[in-house]
Amino acid sequence: MEPGTKGRSGAIGADFARCALAVVACLSFASAGHAAAADLTSAQAALYTSVSIFPPSAGSMTVCYGFVCRRRQMLDFTAADRSALSKILAAGRGSAAAERAAVQKAVIWFDRRVGPVIGTDKRVANADIRTLDAKHNFDCWDTTRNTTSLLLVLQDWGLFKYHTVGDPHYRGNPLVWQLPHNTAVLVDRATKTEWVVDMWTRGYGEAPDVKPLAIWIKED
Repeated sequence: MEPGTKGRSGAIGADFARCALAVVACLSFASAGHAAAADLTSAQAALYTSVSIFPPSAGSMTVCYGFVCRRRQMLDFTAADRSALSKILAAGRGSAAAERAAVQKAVIWFDRRVGPVIGTDKRVANADIRTLDAKHNFDCWDTTRNTTSLLLVLQDWGLFKYHTVGDPHYRGNPLVWQLPHNTAVLVDRATKTEWVVDMWTRGYGEAPDVKPLAIWIKED
């Protein structure tokens, strides 16, 4: 054996082991992503395939902004994030109404968590192209994706007692001057009532609208 052969073999072996671990990690991530996607309804899945992003997982989600997800940022949930959201949802365990109020607080938490990172702490209510400031704002497609993603993460963590995540909903009827709009939805397990969770109509750090879909669908 040539001098140094053993050392080189050991280095090669260590490199191979690191590569193998990396491959396993990538395969595990892909499997987790596919598993999450398999649990989505077709309408939920379309939120992500339509803009070529992965659906949320238990550990992360893509934050869309800049209108129709033209800008995006990964949010990796830390242990502190999970603890904060768990405490928020725990306060709503008493009733379905209390859980919806907790969801409002969770959306506020999300808004404040990502705002300083991506610049949406400058965002305004009802933002669209007329704001001339896409890079600091969400349109309703962005808020629908982001809110649905957050709700799916909370559901995956087992934090919902009274609700499940529903399909996003659209409204818009030009015949009665109703403008196009989209929203995320929660479904009451007991009554099957659909409740919108709509942060687009509120400014930075404000509580999203939470109301029955039957009412929301008729509004301007």
